[in-house]
Amino acid sequence: MLRFNNIKFITVFSISLLVFTACSKKDDTTVTPSDNTQQINQWIYDTMSDAYYWFDQLPAISTLTLTDASDSFFEKLVYQRSSVDRFSMVTDDVDELAKEFNGVSKVFGIRYMLGYLDNTQTNVGIVLTQVIGGSPAAVVGLNRGDIIVKINGQNITSSNFSSLMGNETVTFTLGSISNGTITATSKTVSVTKAEVTENPIAFSSIVQKPSANKTIGYLVYTQFVPGLDSGDTLKYDNQLRSIFADFKAAGVNELVLDLRFNPGGYISSATTLASLVVNNLTTNKVFFKDQYNSKYQTYFAKQYGSNIFNNYFSIEKNNIGNNLNRVFVLTSNGTASSSELVINGLKPYMQVITIGEHTYGKNLFGTLVADDQKRWKWGIYMMLGITQNANGESDYGNINGIAPTYAVDDNVLPIQPLGNDYEPLFNKALTVMGVSVPNTNGARQNAGILLNYTTHENYADNPIRNEKFMIKNYLPKLINK
Repeated sequence: MLRFNNIKFITVFSISLLVFTACSKKDDTTVTPSDNTQQINQWIYDTMSDAYYWFDQLPAISTLTLTDASDSFFEKLVYQRSSVDRFSMVTDDVDELAKEFNGVSKVFGIRYMLGYLDNTQTNVGIVLTQVIGGSPAAVVGLNRGDIIVKINGQNITSSNFSSLMGNETVTFTLGSISNGTITATSKTVSVTKAEVTENPIAFSSIVQKPSANKTIGYLVYTQFVPGLDSGDTLKYDNQLRSIFADFKAAGVNELVLDLRFNPGGYISSATTLASLVVNNLTTNKVFFKDQYNSKYQTYFAKQYGSNIFNNYFSIEKNNIGNNLNRVFVLTSNGTASSSELVINGLKPYMQVITIGEHTYGKNLFGTLVADDQKRWKWGIYMMLGITQNANGESDYGNINGIAPTYAVDDNVLPIQPLGNDYEPLFNKALTVMGVSVPNTNGARQNAGILLNYTTHENYADNPIRNEKFMIKNYLPKLINK
């Protein structure tokens, strides 16, 4: 029986990510079963068997043990965890998870990449790729490009990293590059976690290159978030609109979207961004199409017609698409979900040139579900379906993601400021545009080193920010009946 209308969908208005340990029960220690564990597990199963995209692949409930701890029970329902559904999760505190989805978290305020400090691949260094404005890390003077080689006086390894970073207060020992190696300095900084609400618009600029007749709009966007969860719920979407108004007034004729730190977020904000960029914007252009599980796909089509699955670009007066014939997108292995939706959704209408590394590979959207009777605080972030672009294309939902048009490693130290002509990914975009960059910086470039990263993903110190989210905060009308 179809019962979307009986499911309580949590409304949340912002998203962020890192190595997920706090609320996901995929990696945590088993939660001790409570007296109503059997009822909770029955609710989990009923919810998944109704709306889950792979509902028809669930094991028969007769083969399961309803008294198992709920996190373990849930894992038995997830379809091909390692390769397909890498994203659905369960939590024993849905309110706390919703709060973290809303961008409120207790953090140091850094994004970083991990790399080996020597050929033994034992000791690990933390290279800061971004410091969140106003965060504790920013207050103590940490900056993009800083290298952390010790935490609380201890060398950092892959085995102790998580526990060291889990402390409320840490002392970072900074390193420097000397004779082609990274060595510890005497400089230390002490940082204490604090509650931070991140503005997803990390940086924007207008870069003039008159010799090539180029006016370049550059935007670093770190998550798809409309606004604050209370108060100004469209704050960040409106900031995007203001930035594009500036781009439009300046006559921007090339656009670089830096999404290398962006793991996803709300589809509504993805629609806003894409609508500011797309060429020949009209209300009848399809941005993307939904595909739900087979029973809901059939039901929605019968009730509302096939057009219900089409999601259109929105009219944005500051759209600059008519002055563009292409858009450059800077990517990493952590570029995911709504970021990939923008890339895929723009492709039918304009050339999309990706620079960096392959993206994460998530074409799935989901929502956060709580018990509508409020009998417990357990909740599910559940995959509801996949997205396709106007041409029906959705072939990136795997570990290979979207391959870059131009593969560029982001591992040259010291790293350059974002938007700098010599920052490797932006530099490649300039080269493709036909912009000549003088080699006056060559000596400094050659003095650097190539870091051997443990993984090629930008992490953050927020436990939720390394999960990849594409949240749909509007669903077909049946849900609201």
